[in-house]
Amino acid sequence: MPLKNFYNTILVLLLIATSPAALAQTAPVIVQAESGTRTTDTVLDLRTGGGVTYLTPTANFASPATAPQTASRIATYSVTFPAAGTYQLYVRVLVGAGAADDDSFFYGRGFGTKAATTPEDWVLINQIDNKGFTGASNVVTHEGTATTLVWKWLNVSSIGGGVSFVVPAGALTQTFQWGSREDGLDLDKFAFGLSSQVYTVSNLDNNTSTTNPPGPIAQGKPKFLGNIYSNPQLPNYTNNWNQVSPENAGKWGSVEGTRNVMNWSALDAAYNLAKSNNMPFRMHVLVWGNQQPAWIENLPAAEQLAEIREWFAAVAARYPDIDQVEVVNEPINDPPRKRDANDQGSGNYIEALGSNGTTGWDWILTSFRMARESFPRAKLLLNEYNLTSSSSRTLQYVGIINLLKAEGLIDAVGIQGHYFATGWVSSTNILNNLNTIAATGIPVYITEFDVDDRASNQTPASQAQADQYQLSEYQRIFPIFWEHPAVRGITLWGWRPGMWRTEQGAPLVYADGTERPALTWLRSYVAATVITALKENKQISFSLYPNPATNGRFTVEGTEKTTHIRVLDLNGKLLKERKVTNQPTVTLDLDVAPGLYLIQVTDGKNTSVRKLVVQ
Repeated sequence: MPLKNFYNTILVLLLIATSPAALAQTAPVIVQAESGTRTTDTVLDLRTGGGVTYLTPTANFASPATAPQTASRIATYSVTFPAAGTYQLYVRVLVGAGAADDDSFFYGRGFGTKAATTPEDWVLINQIDNKGFTGASNVVTHEGTATTLVWKWLNVSSIGGGVSFVVPAGALTQTFQWGSREDGLDLDKFAFGLSSQVYTVSNLDNNTSTTNPPGPIAQGKPKFLGNIYSNPQLPNYTNNWNQVSPENAGKWGSVEGTRNVMNWSALDAAYNLAKSNNMPFRMHVLVWGNQQPAWIENLPAAEQLAEIREWFAAVAARYPDIDQVEVVNEPINDPPRKRDANDQGSGNYIEALGSNGTTGWDWILTSFRMARESFPRAKLLLNEYNLTSSSSRTLQYVGIINLLKAEGLIDAVGIQGHYFATGWVSSTNILNNLNTIAATGIPVYITEFDVDDRASNQTPASQAQADQYQLSEYQRIFPIFWEHPAVRGITLWGWRPGMWRTEQGAPLVYADGTERPALTWLRSYVAATVITALKENKQISFSLYPNPATNGRFTVEGTEKTTHIRVLDLNGKLLKERKVTNQPTVTLDLDVAPGLYLIQVTDGKNTSVRKLVVQ
C-alpha cells in the first residue's frame, strides 16, 4: 500500500472512531442516584447541598451486615443502554467525617431484582475512605487515592470483588439496584461505561467519551498478544489485546463450588468478550490440582470420573466455539492429588483418571482422550510453569508431550511466562529450554506472561528505578518469546493494578491508568518487529534422529523423493545444503553452536520443515 493511502486509511479509522455517532455509543450511561425507586419507609434520604442532589442513608447497617436486609435500604433503577456490551460500574460518592465508618454500600451482582437478605446477590464495596479519583484528567480505574469529604469517582467493578454488567442484544433496558450499609456515605450518581473504554473524571462528570487508538497492539500480526479476563483488567481491553483467557472464571471450583449448582456468569462474560470482538478464546482450565471443588475430594473414584465427564460436557455444551482448551494445567508441579490433610482444593481425583499407570502419566492421557471427545473442534493444550528455568523439568515436560503426541491428542503446548521463572534466569537458558520444547514440533504458546519491576525481595528506591527495571527486563525477555518461530501467541497474566502480581510491581499502567514505560515500549516494539509464525508443511513426511543431536550429527529419514535438504538458523540464514537423489536416509554433520535449527526438506514443489535441537 502506498504510504499516502496508508495514512489516509488511518485517518478514516480515526474519524470513524471519533465521529459523534461512535462517541455516543461509547459515552458512559449516567444514572442519577435520586432517580431510583424507593419504598415509602426508606432509610435513603434525598438531600441537596453544594449544588449536588444526592441520596444518603439515615441508618447504619442492619445485622448481619452481609446484605441490605430490608427493602427500605434498596434503590431500584430502570436503565436503557445505547448498545449491547459489557459495562463497568462507576459511582460518584462522598465519604463522611467518620472515614472507615462511613464508606460501605452494596450493589446488585449483575442486573435484575435482588433478594434483600441474600449475600450472594450483592457485591459489598467497603474501605473506600482512601480510594477514588477527583482530578479532571484522572483515569478512573482500580483504586486511586482520594480521601474523605470530597466528591470522587470510583470504578467499583474493578475493586472489592466487583463484577461487570452484561447487556445482551435485544434487552437494552435492564434493572439495577444498590443498597445501603453504613450511614455517612453520600451517593450522587452511577455511570455504566463500556469495558473496552477508559474514562476520566471529566468524562464521567460531563457524559463524554475518550478517544482511544483503533485496534490492539498486535493487530495485523501473525501472532496474538492477549490478556486475562477479570474485572480489574477490562478497561480499554480491546484497544490493547486480541486474545482472551479467563483468570479464575474457568476454574472448576469457581463454576461449581456447590455440587450441581453452576455459576457461569463470569466465564460467560469472558467468552462473550472474545467472541464479540473476534478474538481467540482459551479455556483455562479443565483439570488441575488447585481451585477444584471441595465436594469432589472424597467421592468414590467411579463417581469422581463421572463428575469429571459431566464437567467437560457442560463446558463444551455452553461454549461451542472455544478455540483452545487447556486440558491439564501444571501436571508436574500441581497434579490433582491431595498432598496432606491441609491441602485444600486439589480435587484429589488423580486415581479416578488412572493415576500414574504404565506410562507414569496415564491420568493425563485419560484427560486428553476425554477432552478430544468433548471438544472435537478445539485445539487441546497442556500447560506448565518453571520450564524456562529448569532443563530437567523441561525434559520431563517433553516426555509428557511426546506421549500425547503419539496418540494425536495434543495440538498446542503452553509455557507459563511468570517473572519468578524468568527474572533470575539468563536469556540463553530461557531460549535453550524453549528450543527443547519447540523441537517436539507442537505449536507453543506463552500462556501467563508478566514482568515485575524489581528483583525478588527488593524494594525499588524510586518509581523511576522501578520503571527502568521493568522496562529493561521486558526488553530482555519478551523478544525471546515473540520472535521465536515456534511461538504462536503470548498471553499476559494481567496488566492493570488488581492483577495477581500487583504487589511485585508487574502492572503496565500506574494507579491513575496512564502507561508505564514498559507498555509504551511494548506497543512500539510489536508494531515495528517483523515476525513469521512457523507453519509446518505436512505434505512431505520425514523424520530426524537423534533429536536432540549430539555434536551436530543427525540423520534424515524418508528422503526417497527429496531433492534438497537445507539447514537454516532461526533468522532464516542458510547454514548447509545437501542435494539428494533417491536416498532413503541422509546423515549430516553440522559445525554449529548448540541451539535450535530448522531442517527444510523439498521435493522441488513442496517444502516441509522440522526443528532440530543441537546439544
